Amino acid sequence: MLSYSHCGLCPRKCGVDRTAGQLGYCKMPASLRAARAAAHYWEEPVISGSFGSGAVFFSGCTLQCKFCQNSDISSGGFGKPLTSNQLRQVFEDLIDNGVQNINLVTPTHFLPDILPALTPKLPVPVVFNCGGYERVETLHELEGKVDIYLPDLKYADPQLAKQLSGAADYFEVAKAAIVEMVRQTGPYVIQDDELKRGVVIRHLVLPGNVGNSLDVLSWIADTFPPHTVLVSLMSQYVPMGAAKEISPFDRRVSEEEYAAVESWMELLGLEDGFTQDFSAASSEYIPPFDLEGLEKY
Repeated sequence: MLSYSHCGLCPRKCGVDRTAGQLGYCKMPASLRAARAAAHYWEEPVISGSFGSGAVFFSGCTLQCKFCQNSDISSGGFGKPLTSNQLRQVFEDLIDNGVQNINLVTPTHFLPDILPALTPKLPVPVVFNCGGYERVETLHELEGKVDIYLPDLKYADPQLAKQLSGAADYFEVAKAAIVEMVRQTGPYVIQDDELKRGVVIRHLVLPGNVGNSLDVLSWIADTFPPHTVLVSLMSQYVPMGAAKEISPFDRRVSEEEYAAVESWMELLGLEDGFTQDFSAASSEYIPPFDLEGLEKY
């Protein structure tokens, strides 16, 4: 049973009692909070599809990356409190509006309230969209409730993970988490150009850190047989937050850097997945956090 008291939902395992008003690393209380619930068209094509992914953006985050594009909600705390019953209604409203899945964005620290809202099973796939820094023990509670896992695999380099996300153990934790995600879903299943089940591993190429990306992709290729997972190689890094003051993170990824990583991906035989055009490196693709879809609650 997942609980807010002596909180250990994420790998930080802060141990605070959020029911008593104590705040851990995520800075969130013991009641869920969201900043937006709307059709989202900027995920991978098999997730956004023609009608959009029903993305619910939750406030707070267990990583607090220095380059976060969603810092207004991940560290700023912006959002609106919701009950589990209200969240269920949010899901149903999105489905009534035609979205092809329900996309839970950074949900881990609110799972005690989110899981009841997923019962009974929704008529569309549920996407667990996270930073990859997850406890296997927490993921066990999601089995049968989540159809698609959409984790980042940000770092293979512990020093880089410590510098940018305060998580030197990121790679070891994320590797175990992603293996568990794949165990739950099995190989990916696409029907009518829509992902119905499976794992999409995202990796954002960071400026000046091609070696980190090569190591991430090598682990994926070494760990999963062909046609098991989808890989999404992203070029969309934009200097934001504290990263704007730290070299080399104060610039965008060069075309040469991204091309080098993309070539390695091809050499490894990671053919199932997606790459990005450089036009994706724009703040225009960050959705407005304006409580859309939550106004009536």
